[in-house]
Amino acid sequence: MNEPLVARMREFGTTIFSEMTALAVRTGSINLGQGFPDTDGPASMLEHAVTAIRGGLNQYPPGPGMPELRQAVAEHRKQHYGLLYEPDGEILVTVGATEALAASVLALCEAGDEVILFEPYYDSYAAAVALSGAVRRTVALRPAGDRFTFDPDELRAAVGPRTRAILVNSPHNPTGTVFTRDELALVAAVCQEHDLIAITDEVYEHLTFDGVEHVPMATLPGMRERTVMISSAGKTFSATGWKIGWVCGPPELVAAVQSVKQFLTFTSGAPWQVAVAHALREELGWVAGARDALAAKRDRLMAGLSAAGFGVYRPAGTYFVQTDIRPLGFTDGAELARRLPELAGVVAVPTQVFYDHPELGRQFLRFAFCKKDEIIDEAVMRLARLGRAE
Repeated sequence: MNEPLVARMREFGTTIFSEMTALAVRTGSINLGQGFPDTDGPASMLEHAVTAIRGGLNQYPPGPGMPELRQAVAEHRKQHYGLLYEPDGEILVTVGATEALAASVLALCEAGDEVILFEPYYDSYAAAVALSGAVRRTVALRPAGDRFTFDPDELRAAVGPRTRAILVNSPHNPTGTVFTRDELALVAAVCQEHDLIAITDEVYEHLTFDGVEHVPMATLPGMRERTVMISSAGKTFSATGWKIGWVCGPPELVAAVQSVKQFLTFTSGAPWQVAVAHALREELGWVAGARDALAAKRDRLMAGLSAAGFGVYRPAGTYFVQTDIRPLGFTDGAELARRLPELAGVVAVPTQVFYDHPELGRQFLRFAFCKKDEIIDEAVMRLARLGRAE
């Protein structure tokens, strides 16, 4: 029988997250690979979901999302960023940010169009572009001191006559970079000069550290009307399993995304939607506390990784620390990631799998710090073995 999978998806097998999580389970290793917290979100949010289920809110919600959640998202955008979105027509609830991103690319990009991604990129971006029949063009994020950034000339050179959109992820997974206002202004200038759409993944919007500011692309002059702004409850409220996300944008772009989304999942869990609406209004204090706790966990893991011999980059946001394995005598992150359970009883993710040009990321491993302190401490103690492994 011929290969059943369509050609455009054959480069995408099992995700690296599934592979490394399975490796952690199989070997009994500590999983610092996949980015999910090991504690729950705010108790009142959980109780709102339980109350909704027991109260009978268990059938299809409206296709655009529960009115309560769309209104809460609109209030949140206005309060935090001064962005005004109409709950009816400019906000769409999705099955997490992953569906929002896929539906946006499928809705807005034709076969043969080009989409610019900053590499390394979250793996679903490339799959969404492939599903649409579009072509991805990449711009590398390279280390510059403690963070990663891009070359403006490389960004401009990536734009061609078929370029349709730029996908911007900030705070950025997997590097932990938060794009500065000046960096975003460069992207905005390119979008406006070439009439491009910006699709922005902002799921870590509340998880920035050291006073670093998250700047939504849509707040920049001339960008609201050409930006599809995506976020979700999973990272903000430590509820990654709920898969509640949202799209904000001008009516014509959101309508296009909804046209696709309705044939992917139609809608998503009503109880979780009303619980997230409550959390957006009432639990941002909890989020601030969670952010401060994450910053301490970041510092805890960074100190341990440095002591173990890794080169460590200081993330300004997200759940992740990016490390350089070369000081330990290793040169291939994928090889080390698969040996790490044997060498140290810990699982991490090799960053090179998030590149179109893997040689740019071969020396990096990504570790997640969204774990309990005792888990981080045990992992660090085990990783100290690496200095004695070679």
